[in-house]
Amino acid sequence: MRCAGAHFRGTPAGLALRDMDDLTLTRPGATLAYDISGDGPLVVQAHGLTSSRDAELELLDVRALADDGHRLVRYDAAGHGRSPGSDDPERYRWTVLADDLIALLDEVGAQQPVDAIGVSMGTGTILTAAVRHPERFRRLVLGLPPTAWDTRPAQAALYGQMADVIETRGWEGLAELLAAGPVTLPPVMAERELTPRFELRPETAPTVLRGAALSDLPAPEDLATLRMPVLLLPWAGDPGHPLSTAERLHELLPDSQLFVAEHAADADTWPERIAAFLR
Repeated sequence: MRCAGAHFRGTPAGLALRDMDDLTLTRPGATLAYDISGDGPLVVQAHGLTSSRDAELELLDVRALADDGHRLVRYDAAGHGRSPGSDDPERYRWTVLADDLIALLDEVGAQQPVDAIGVSMGTGTILTAAVRHPERFRRLVLGLPPTAWDTRPAQAALYGQMADVIETRGWEGLAELLAAGPVTLPPVMAERELTPRFELRPETAPTVLRGAALSDLPAPEDLATLRMPVLLLPWAGDPGHPLSTAERLHELLPDSQLFVAEHAADADTWPERIAAFLR
């Protein structure tokens, strides 16, 4: 990924202090920081790998849902943002992150099926949780479905390389690796002049990446059993989030809608589309 301007808030100097408004949930090998706003049917948002709930605002800001009759729960996944985690790659498999999501729903008192919004790793987390506990979810919004199945090994290898570079050459070495890559930013990010945000916690950053490399979406035959409405929001031109994954999910999920963002103007409609879908 060619991203010479990548912003590394995962360095110790850039790591934000804990927000006094954060709520926390203690989980095996992690402490999850989260916040709640609004009142009404519950919506939970799960961010992408290397991101955080705050960094995700540059890409997908759905906080207006809290003013539109929803109770919005946003959280930092283990090893990201303000949620410390253990130094064990197994802790960051999507199966474990899915368990965290279900535990968070229990913590906030979700007694009815909830709506869930994910991006990339968040999409993987939500789909894994939904396959295991379909009764817990009413509607799903799946942003930037990640590499999966046949396309996953190459992405997993990249995560392993990134982890090795962080351990041997630090954050500067990672920036050099990403800047030297052959893949340019997808059109949406280039047009918005966005650069990747790295909000991995420095003490576990390589471990989180190795956990991501161990992860994949649920098997297609398991995904095909899901019956809740799904909104798929991929974008074009990103090998890490190929259209092939979203298109395959659209084929597998019987009640799904697919909207592809070719340009930034398309992605700008995501919050409005999500609000309409969740009504």
